[in-house]
Amino acid sequence: MTQDDTRAEALTEAEMKALEERFDPEVRFRPLLPVLGWASSAALFVLACYHFYTAGYGIPPATLHRGTHLAFTLALIFFSFVAWGQSPEPRNRLLTPLGLPLIDWVLAIAGAVSAMYVPWIFDDLAFRVGNPLPIDVIMGTILIVVLLEATRRAMGWPLPVIASLFIAYAYFGQAMPGVLQHPGASWSNIVNHLYLTSQGIYGTALGVIATYVFHFVLFGVMATRIGLGQLFIDLASAVAGRFAGGPAKVSVLSSAMLGSISGSSIANTVTTGSLTIPAMVRIGYPKHFAAAVEAASSTGGQITPPVMGAVAFLMIEYLGVPLTTILTAALVPAFMHFFGVLVQVHLEARRRGLRGLRKDELPVAWAVFKAGWLTTLPLFVLVAILLSGRTPYLAAFYGILSCILVLIVQNLLRHDIATAARESVRELWDGFVVGAKYSLSVTAAAALVGVIIGVVTLTGIGFKIAYLVTSVAAGWAAGVYDWLSFLPFEIMSVESLTLLFTLIMTAVVCVLMGCGIPTTANYLIMIAVAAPILGLLGVQPLVAHFFVFYYGVLADITPPVALAAYAAAGIANANAFKAGNTAFRLGMGKALVPFVFAFSPSLLIVVDGFTWSQFFLSVTGAMAGIWMLSAVFSGWLFAPLKAYERALLAASALLLVAPAVWPTVIGVALVLPVVLRQLPMLRRPVAERGVVEEGAEG
Repeated sequence: MTQDDTRAEALTEAEMKALEERFDPEVRFRPLLPVLGWASSAALFVLACYHFYTAGYGIPPATLHRGTHLAFTLALIFFSFVAWGQSPEPRNRLLTPLGLPLIDWVLAIAGAVSAMYVPWIFDDLAFRVGNPLPIDVIMGTILIVVLLEATRRAMGWPLPVIASLFIAYAYFGQAMPGVLQHPGASWSNIVNHLYLTSQGIYGTALGVIATYVFHFVLFGVMATRIGLGQLFIDLASAVAGRFAGGPAKVSVLSSAMLGSISGSSIANTVTTGSLTIPAMVRIGYPKHFAAAVEAASSTGGQITPPVMGAVAFLMIEYLGVPLTTILTAALVPAFMHFFGVLVQVHLEARRRGLRGLRKDELPVAWAVFKAGWLTTLPLFVLVAILLSGRTPYLAAFYGILSCILVLIVQNLLRHDIATAARESVRELWDGFVVGAKYSLSVTAAAALVGVIIGVVTLTGIGFKIAYLVTSVAAGWAAGVYDWLSFLPFEIMSVESLTLLFTLIMTAVVCVLMGCGIPTTANYLIMIAVAAPILGLLGVQPLVAHFFVFYYGVLADITPPVALAAYAAAGIANANAFKAGNTAFRLGMGKALVPFVFAFSPSLLIVVDGFTWSQFFLSVTGAMAGIWMLSAVFSGWLFAPLKAYERALLAASALLLVAPAVWPTVIGVALVLPVVLRQLPMLRRPVAERGVVEEGAEG
């Protein structure tokens, strides 16, 4: 089968869009009648142009900038998302002007006005904070209510429900039990804190979206439109396709590269999966496994520099460090994730005897790069400016500008001057409109998370939860330490066990929260609550932020709400829940690595106390542990594993990732008998090495 045949099996652009909308509520936009559709597109284009201009020529004062961005966003959300189900057919023109329900017009206008009210009264704001006027309370109440409804429409119920519970906690503090009790706050005080100060809606979260994230979302859309995403996929096919289980390895590599410019797990899954999943199934991978490979690989995009979704830019604001520090810290953990998935697909391919792609099925790397090298220029420009120490939004400005120039050059090479001009304008319009549209839901989420963070700072609940969690963890740690006291050496101290149990509880909550809310919102909520917890145990802030972030991302492949896995299952026509379970075990490298850098921060490189010896011990231990755990799940190392061998390797994996001498020594001792028994089998053909036990494929 040729490369053209492979492409013929892929989804069409319309099918990809429908699939993405099915599993990602953030891009489930309503159809609009022509007049309102044009007006909405024009507003989106203006919003994109505003951000593009301010990125290059100066960001306005924070409150004005954030208010303008929020006002546009809230109005456009009520144009773009329906209240319930599908958009009804307009029947009464008085109740549905221009095809939009009257209530949506009211909410859109109320949201825009209440969002711009704070910038409008900014000169008097210092006199009103702490003593708001009745009109301030009214406008703040309107914004909070509109924001709750806008977020519900854009991404569902979970986040608005959580925000409402936090508001209720602030109001009914006196009725709370035990350590959670506080004096309570009047509605006027709550609105004052959430609306008029920088601790709430207009806080850091909204500021980062308006100042950084919007620009990088727009860059990702424009870079994809000029063909950079397709270049990544073709290069990955040329490099990795010929090896055993080739399409699966192409999936891992292409998802890693595409993830460098896209922060969406589902978009990454649909884009690369439309090509790689049919190819994986064709050479012999089970459908659910093919879907799982793509989903697990695509979720790694959110932790891959330089874009990393929105979280990298949130970290630079919360931690007060340069973006280069965040990107450097992300390198090794991101590599570990893709390494873990790659090892599992390799072992699966070896045990099934799967082939790589034939030469006639593969593109030629040099020919691919020669045809598409121009599309890489914007990425090089972006990275070069980031590394130079300039502001991230200036890097995004020049990256987007480079995309526009490449777009114009491409059209000039394909068409005459008049046609090229028309096509360039059309594609620029479409790219800016789509880029702005993709930012709507994340803006609403960030503003609403500002409400949650505001309640945390108003009531001090973060430190109260920290006290509860660390107390429980310390009790468990003391019990386990006593139970291990029969050993002639100490595997872990009480302090280390306390940290371990605290991290486990934090990880579980991150995953559970991530089942209902997007990664960015999950990170923002958990860092407000978890940072005090981990801080009490001496964890460095950078490490705490990365730990919470990584486990929030893991939720995209954790059933029962593994949206990336379900999107991939839709492409593969596979059982969605089975694909989700398999994707979760393929992503177990991502689950282990945060514990490694929590106990050995040197893995993140740019931390206090970094040493090369600890770094290499952590890296080699983590890679060995991931390989052993992958073998356990696959039931294959060099040949089929017996039950006792899988048990030994499982124990060794947990010990090898611990960055300490004794656990590493014991882990190696457990691995040796398995390796010594299996090494001689490498000389035999795969078909003669035996059969994997039933159920090993997970």
